[in-house]
Amino acid sequence: MEFYILFEQLLKALSSQDPSEFHKVKDTLSRLCRYLRIAKISTTTYGNKKLEALNRGDVTVSYDSGEPCREGFANRLVTDMMTVVVCRAFIPEGEPDWNDEELDRIKLVIDMMTVFISRSRIQQAAERYAFFDDDGYHNLRYFIRFIERTAQEGKLLGMAAIHFNLKHFSLVNQQVGRSAGSVAMHEYFDLLSKNVGEGGEVCRIGGDNFALLCHKEKLDDVIRILNGAAVEYNQSTGDRIIVSATAGVFIIPEDFIFNDAGDILDKIITTSNAARSGGKEDVLFYSNLMAAGKERMMRIQRIFPTALQNEEFKVFYQPKIDITTGELIGAEALCRWFRDGQIVPPMEFIPVLEQGLDICRLDFYMLDHVCRDIRRWLDEGKQVVRVSVNLSRKHMMDVDLLQRIIEIVDKNNVPHKFVEIELTETTTDVEFRDLKRVVSGLQQAGISTSVDDFGMGYSSLNLIKEIPWNVLKVDKSFLPVEDDDENSTRSVMFKYVIAMAKEMGLECIAEGVETQSQVDVLRENHCELAQGFFFDRPLPVEEFEKRLTVHKYTVK
Repeated sequence: MEFYILFEQLLKALSSQDPSEFHKVKDTLSRLCRYLRIAKISTTTYGNKKLEALNRGDVTVSYDSGEPCREGFANRLVTDMMTVVVCRAFIPEGEPDWNDEELDRIKLVIDMMTVFISRSRIQQAAERYAFFDDDGYHNLRYFIRFIERTAQEGKLLGMAAIHFNLKHFSLVNQQVGRSAGSVAMHEYFDLLSKNVGEGGEVCRIGGDNFALLCHKEKLDDVIRILNGAAVEYNQSTGDRIIVSATAGVFIIPEDFIFNDAGDILDKIITTSNAARSGGKEDVLFYSNLMAAGKERMMRIQRIFPTALQNEEFKVFYQPKIDITTGELIGAEALCRWFRDGQIVPPMEFIPVLEQGLDICRLDFYMLDHVCRDIRRWLDEGKQVVRVSVNLSRKHMMDVDLLQRIIEIVDKNNVPHKFVEIELTETTTDVEFRDLKRVVSGLQQAGISTSVDDFGMGYSSLNLIKEIPWNVLKVDKSFLPVEDDDENSTRSVMFKYVIAMAKEMGLECIAEGVETQSQVDVLRENHCELAQGFFFDRPLPVEEFEKRLTVHKYTVK
């Protein structure tokens, strides 16, 4: 009778959803084990049958009297998730074997414990799959749950939420290798986790994007780490590397009305994106101006399809000049948006469209309209020059990009020699391979290519060594200004960039030329091609057609 009373109590405790009942499991199980002469109960859980064969499992001891014992009974269960649970009961050394009645009762207890342990393991596995990513980081679901629980506990107000992106981490992987890069990421994560302290949490949103919540008093320490911290990536050698991030911070005010975690995530991700694309401050704090900026962004994204359909985007042409002859030798096509009689500045809509693939639609629109103009100029007998069209880096994910470009040019019956495609530098190995593939394909098709803003990326020399460009456009930041003498850093770098490009057989054009002294510097360094306000601003098509007719500039 005593066995059935204890067994019923154990079953009730194991089945209870009330955490306060669970402490009874251990006490009741101990009493049952003493009654049934069980010295120990252990459970080994294997992730699968292969791990079972290798004897690689997690052992849980439910009861242990501490006395010497031997195995007397084992029960094996394979769950629906193909995990294997083996529960063993041990009899004290020197004790006689269990009789049939005892063994039947022990089997009942062990069967129940096996089911309970397997259910617990499944719950743990489900927890892991739901709230951890493949690399062991807490994930977005966990972060959302953490925010909501913190809010329920009344501890959210006054805390700081941050979304951050590791800067140029693909370069870190290139520099130290992916395996060491993963170690560095984990070390950086652990350093931040340590500094957010109790009541805070750091999670990975995906890739090299993370989010954290911490008390406001910890914010200075966290920002210091975000701005750059040395982490070890090789324990055997002690080698370290600096890891830093761009981040958006939202200090949750005391009057903040919390509806759900999305209210906070929306703010920190928007601010983080602004920090990442702004280029001035790596860590930005959320403000109402950010909210207004997001509303403008959403409005632009909403009206863009209609604006494109209505051809509100116009092609402007900025001339390219040979400074030795004054001859018009080319032009760059630039986009201008006219809406309701007003011009929308490019910096207001280009970064917005680059958030998604709308920028690709605009680029193809521009290429098509440029080709239409070129075809018309040819038909009218004008002295046509090669026109360059910018393509966003977003195109690099398009495996059909090369075919799309050629189709647009050929659809308009434009000789390939009149089209030049401008592409910006890239910073990742994946983009680099795609860039090389596209440029090589355009070369084979007879379409010129130019690398835009040369010197602004992180792999500039490798870029021109590995990819067969026609034209190198030197960014205006390299161009000497009034106060620079011939020995200044800028002058020296400009001199050797031009010399290197010419030695490699590349056309070299300086953009952003604004003064006569800069024209003189170009001559001194044998850079014959220039583009900038000194000669002409971007011109509407009617004005540019007049330049095509004259085809000459006066150059001192």
